[in-house]
Amino acid sequence: MHMADALLSPAVGGAFWLVSASLIGYSAKKITQENDSSRTPLMGVMGAFIFAAQMINFSIPGTGSSGHIGGGLLLAVLLGPYRAFITLASVLVIQCLFFADGGLMALGCNIFNLAFFPAFIAYPLIYKRIAGSENSPVRIAAASIITAETALLFGASSVVLQTVISGVTELPFKTFILFMIPIHAAIGLAEGLITFGVLSFVAKTEPSMLVDAEKAKLNKSVVTVFVIAAILTAGFVSLFASEDPDGLEWSMAKVTGTERFVSDISGQIHLFAASLQEKIAFLPDYSFKGQASVSDNSKIQGSMLSGTSLSGIIGSLIVLLITALAGFLLRNRFVRSQSDS
Repeated sequence: MHMADALLSPAVGGAFWLVSASLIGYSAKKITQENDSSRTPLMGVMGAFIFAAQMINFSIPGTGSSGHIGGGLLLAVLLGPYRAFITLASVLVIQCLFFADGGLMALGCNIFNLAFFPAFIAYPLIYKRIAGSENSPVRIAAASIITAETALLFGASSVVLQTVISGVTELPFKTFILFMIPIHAAIGLAEGLITFGVLSFVAKTEPSMLVDAEKAKLNKSVVTVFVIAAILTAGFVSLFASEDPDGLEWSMAKVTGTERFVSDISGQIHLFAASLQEKIAFLPDYSFKGQASVSDNSKIQGSMLSGTSLSGIIGSLIVLLITALAGFLLRNRFVRSQSDS
C-alpha cells in the first residue's frame, strides 16, 4: 500500500510530511520520558525483520492481486506504540530513498497510513483490550486478526481520502473505495494470521514481552530467531514473492485500467521529486539499475534474482543499523535528562 507521487498533490504530500515528522518527534519525546529501555535493543532487529517481511507479496486467491504485511501491529505489540512508529517510519524512509519503493513526495502519507493507525489507534484501543494480559492463544488470535483488519482498512480508506483531497479525478471516491476496502480486508486477514503466528512464538518463548514492557526480558532466542528470519526472508524467500499487483495497484487498475498512471495534477514538483529519488535510489524496485537493457533474457532473470537478494540483505542491514542507532540515541537522551534533573 505504498503510494506513488502521482496519487497526490504537492499540498497534500507536503502536509502529511509535516504530520508524520511531528509524530516522529512526538514519539521520540515520549520514549525519552519513559523509564524503560527494555525494548530499545529490539528496535533494530524488528525493523530489519519487517523490512524483509514487506518484500514478500503473497497472492490473494481468486483476485489476481497480492499483499504484504504492514508490520505496524506486530511492532506495536513488541515495542510499544512510540518505538513501533519510529521503527516503521525508518523502514519506510529507507525503502523510499534507497529502493524507490513508494514516492518521495508521498513518503509522509505512507508513514501516516501504515504506521499511525496500527501504533496509535488500533493497538491501544483494540488489541490491548481484546488480548488482555493472560496470553491466551484464543484472545491473541482474535486481537491480532481484528486489529490488523481495522488498521489496514483505516490505512486503505486514508489512501482514498488523500487522493480525493488531492483532486485525482481519475480515481473517483465511490468506485475507488469499492475496490480498496474488500481487497485490503483480505490482506488484513492474512496479516492478522501472520501476526498471530509470530506472537504465538513469542508467547511461548518469552511471555513477558507481550504483557509488561518494564518487566520484559530480552530473550536471546527470540532475538536470534528474528535475525535469522530476516536474513532468510530478505536473501532467499523474497525471490518467490508474488508478481501480482498489490492491493493498491490492483484497485487502481480496476478503476482506470492501468496500475501506474500520470494524473492530471502532475507538475514540476512531481518531476523534481521523481528525479531526486532516482538519483538517490541505488537499487530501484529492489533490482540493479539498467538491468532492462540486458539483451539476454536469462541474464535479465539472473540479474533480477541477485538484485532482489542483495536488496533484501542490504536493506535489512541498513534498517538494523539506523533503527538501533535511533534507539540508542533516545536511550542516552533519557539517561542525560535524568542525570540533569
